[in-house]
Amino acid sequence: MAKPFSELRECLLKSGVAPRHVRRYIFELSEHLADLRAEEIAGGRNRNDAEAAALLRLGATDELAKAMIDQRQFQAWSARAPWAIFGLAPILLLSGAWFVALFILWSGWQMFLPHAETPFGGAPHYGIVNIYFQLGKMIYFIAPFLVGWAIGLIAIRQRLKSAWPAIGLTLLAYFAGTAQVHADRNQVLNGFGHINLGFGFDGQSISQGLMRILVVLVIMLLPYAAWRLRQSFLVRG
Repeated sequence: MAKPFSELRECLLKSGVAPRHVRRYIFELSEHLADLRAEEIAGGRNRNDAEAAALLRLGATDELAKAMIDQRQFQAWSARAPWAIFGLAPILLLSGAWFVALFILWSGWQMFLPHAETPFGGAPHYGIVNIYFQLGKMIYFIAPFLVGWAIGLIAIRQRLKSAWPAIGLTLLAYFAGTAQVHADRNQVLNGFGHINLGFGFDGQSISQGLMRILVVLVIMLLPYAAWRLRQSFLVRG
């Protein structure tokens, strides 16, 4: 990216313009600036004077930014509907991932342990059986963090303030920190295939549950917090 457009890029991102539109706009401006600079050099100016004159002809940063910001079709969905991107979409993604994880648990139970009352506990599993169940377990536990980190990366790319990402991450942390899976042919009668996913502090104190939620939230926040810390150092520098 051309150095003269660094400030413009940050302004557009902070104003909600989608990164792909920002990249295209900066590329087009860079090409136009190169043409103007070539015209100035051909007119007899030296390179530095030609650069200054070309930038002046191109327009001020505020004017160039306004040309994009005023066009709503260039706004990212995180700016148009932050409630959907940071509230609804993460929950839907997490639900989809957990559905896959619980389906693996249920299908593995039917295929490999058809006579067991529960797929949990019992004799240790080996080979393909262990791999199959561990895959579902990995999806179940990693999914909240992947979705949370995705929220942080969207916020970083769009230079967003903390409010909406914080709401989305807090919702995810609550569900991830309080989720409990029960699978038992005799005790779980109201779940799909004798498997039930519930939320709450059953079996643990409220303080333990809140601590679990806090730990999950801190891990989810790591990429975004690291970026904000880096930005603060750059500003001070």
